[in-house]
Amino acid sequence: MAKTPLQFRHNGRDVAIFVDGGTNLLVALRELIGDMTPKFGCGQGGCGTCSVLVDGELHLSCLTLAETVAGRSVETLDGIKDGPNLHPLQRAFADNFAAQCGYCTPGMLMAAKALLDRNPQPSRAEVVEAISGNICRCTGYEPIINAVLAAASGGRARA
Repeated sequence: MAKTPLQFRHNGRDVAIFVDGGTNLLVALRELIGDMTPKFGCGQGGCGTCSVLVDGELHLSCLTLAETVAGRSVETLDGIKDGPNLHPLQRAFADNFAAQCGYCTPGMLMAAKALLDRNPQPSRAEVVEAISGNICRCTGYEPIINAVLAAASGGRARA
């Protein structure tokens, strides 16, 4: 089978790769570009560990055909930090002990970033809704919710 050329922006830089037809974005990111931050969880869109932003919108990369991001911008967890500095969400996750095993963390952070990019001051219910497509088996979700609310308030605790 012939490979298809694919060009898009990945974390702010232009990339050009060749993909087989039917290759999902998760495989393209991990195996062809080397970005290991989106995780393979279920491969069926049920866990959220593979979440990325495509043109600012949350996508499950395991269900997104790589070819559909041609000419678009893809942002992963690796792209949200500012050089050596953590993104405020990453700092809030650390400060609020929102990551235990860490496997769900990239997807949770991307879902939270998508929310805060469109709504910088979400309610608790909006945070719960935003992360509802992500499964965490370690934290019980409260530290994650608290971390997102803390990031939204500039690091200060919110009721």
